[in-house]
Amino acid sequence: MNIEILKSEVQEFINNNLQTNINKLILKGSPFKNITIQELANQIIAKQKSKHKLPSWFNTSNIFYPSKLNIEQTSSEITANYKLRLINGKSIIDLTGGFGVDSFYFSKTFDQVIHCEIDEYLSEIANHNFNKLQNNNIKTVSTNGIEFLINTNNNYDFIYADPCRRNDKKGKVFLFRDCLPNIPDNLDLLFSKSNNVLIKSSPILDISQAINELEHVKEVHILAVKNEVKELLFLLEKSYDDKVLISTHNITKDTTDVFSFIKNDETNAIYDFPKKYIYEPNAAILKSGGFQQVSIKFDISKLHQNSHLYTSEKFIEKFPGRSFKILNSFLYNKKTFRKYIPQKTKANITTRNFPKTVEQIRKETKLLDGGDKYLFFTTNIAHKLIVIECEKY
Repeated sequence: MNIEILKSEVQEFINNNLQTNINKLILKGSPFKNITIQELANQIIAKQKSKHKLPSWFNTSNIFYPSKLNIEQTSSEITANYKLRLINGKSIIDLTGGFGVDSFYFSKTFDQVIHCEIDEYLSEIANHNFNKLQNNNIKTVSTNGIEFLINTNNNYDFIYADPCRRNDKKGKVFLFRDCLPNIPDNLDLLFSKSNNVLIKSSPILDISQAINELEHVKEVHILAVKNEVKELLFLLEKSYDDKVLISTHNITKDTTDVFSFIKNDETNAIYDFPKKYIYEPNAAILKSGGFQQVSIKFDISKLHQNSHLYTSEKFIEKFPGRSFKILNSFLYNKKTFRKYIPQKTKANITTRNFPKTVEQIRKETKLLDGGDKYLFFTTNIAHKLIVIECEKY
């Protein structure tokens, strides 16, 4: 950690160049003797990425930033704050502390937080930043979190981990047991030190597979921010062996759409042809796989088993996703399409359970992007390819 970067004139340079073209800046070289232009560029880029994702860090003086990759992979303040709803107690250990965003938020409700980070450089950065953020109840330890647990005699109210999803031999991985640390192989160790475990994962992991791997999963929380899934959270409880709650949350500026259900509950969706309104669930629900439950809870019909679009005659208030009023629907073929939708019409296209991509459809139909018209290309209950023309409602 190059402490020269924390000098006032260097910090002023970084702040004055947050809007500067970084490539042009690199060509000019560093104006400071003991700091390379690459170090300066990294601080600028990482701080830029923190502006909306980590406003507490961005707005605090003399924060030292790690690589931009660390900033991209860390939790946002929005998702870190959400975790506080799931956990409670006096002590928690973060086995994979990283940049420390989650640990910092844990410290708001826990008396003691242990931040383990195997990367000594990143651990040093996190410790420096905790001090600048005026935190005094996080202990940073530069060590392997699993080894720390093995060697400690302490027990904790909660254990938290965000396993690395990159493996030197396998590249990007899709199973917990291929991540680092290997949580499934260390579950007995974790439960010998705590009755409660919270595991974070990226959206690429398959939820059912993850539940089978982890065992003792009590709840799964799917977090989306502005309709983009950011995190999967698996809440484990020692000896728990019952049904799993799936809870989806789509967090926007003003509201949070919540939809929850019990995994594997026996439900049968209602199916029908397009009616007066059409609904598309938000990204968190689509990731959850709770398609039958959406139909039952809101008493609306699915268009097809695999289409994941819903329809109703009466408008459903506060549906957790996008809602549209149907203007027209027709079978998909070139002749019929030309009859209803002229070439060069501006339209927003969505495909659900349809054999062609948006790009292929635009090329075939000569439709332009944008406008107030929305077109869903999908399959109906009769297994026919259809187009649904609608407007936002």
